[in-house]
Amino acid sequence: MCSTNRCRLIDIGANLVDEMYQGIYNGSTKHVPDLDKVLQRGFDAGLQKIFITTGNFEESEKAISLINNLEMTFLDGAPEHGRRLFSTIGVHPTRCMEFQTKFETPSQYMEALKTVFDTNKERVVALGEFGLDYDRTNFCDAETQKKFFKLQLTELGSYTNLPLFLHCRAAAKDLHKILSENKSSWSKGGVVHSFDGTVDEMKRFVELGLHIGINGCSLKTEDSCAMVKEIPITSLMFETDSPWCGIRPSHFSSRFIHTKFESAKKNWNENTMYKQRNEPQTILNILEVVATLKEINQEELSEIVFENTVNVFCPNE
Repeated sequence: MCSTNRCRLIDIGANLVDEMYQGIYNGSTKHVPDLDKVLQRGFDAGLQKIFITTGNFEESEKAISLINNLEMTFLDGAPEHGRRLFSTIGVHPTRCMEFQTKFETPSQYMEALKTVFDTNKERVVALGEFGLDYDRTNFCDAETQKKFFKLQLTELGSYTNLPLFLHCRAAAKDLHKILSENKSSWSKGGVVHSFDGTVDEMKRFVELGLHIGINGCSLKTEDSCAMVKEIPITSLMFETDSPWCGIRPSHFSSRFIHTKFESAKKNWNENTMYKQRNEPQTILNILEVVATLKEINQEELSEIVFENTVNVFCPNE
């Protein structure tokens, strides 16, 4: 068991601008907004930093606003704690049609993203979430995804010089190819987040200089857990991808969880998790599972993964 005052953790991917944290599910209000309580539980669990994942221009603006509104609440009047909330900027592959609909031209969309970066450089730690998703081409076809992934990689990658926060679903071959062909556009490394690919795919991304982000979706089956066991420790990063990607009782990895978090729906109160909505404090479960798979002490593993993450995304801290 990891003592939370001894384990340093970073959640590299939390979708905190999602309406679920405002109590809204599929357009219906189920409870009062509780993001402040969610964040406090995360920090109490040992999280030092949380990266807010964004998937388009609108979410990038919302994330920066959220950070500005909430940051001081969690510094506890102690500047030595440093900043705890950060954001990504980029367009998710399933939303790439926005390049052709939200502004008059794709170039205007790119300029809007650059402005978010230019005015918030201390808050923005990664370019993304972007990449390829061939499981959901009903939202955006593969060719359009590739076109605007390349555009963001080459133009925003060179402009921001940020590490990458990559999305990959059933598209490892094409994602690797585009990254390899445009290596000069990204010199700061990055992470393939929520990785659920094969061992061979993982090894190819690691050889390219990327880290591998693990959450509940990476730990569903015995085969996926076997893949995680093969990831070099120095290439690991942890995430929750909340409010999604929690470890479910049906997942193979659930047998390795030690920490149980109270949750409810009918008799919910703001001091407990809302049932089936994931949140950053469950990063402890990711640590517990991966430590078991790799047969390593939780505190030792958390420190290695913490340093992996800081070295890529917060190298000046």
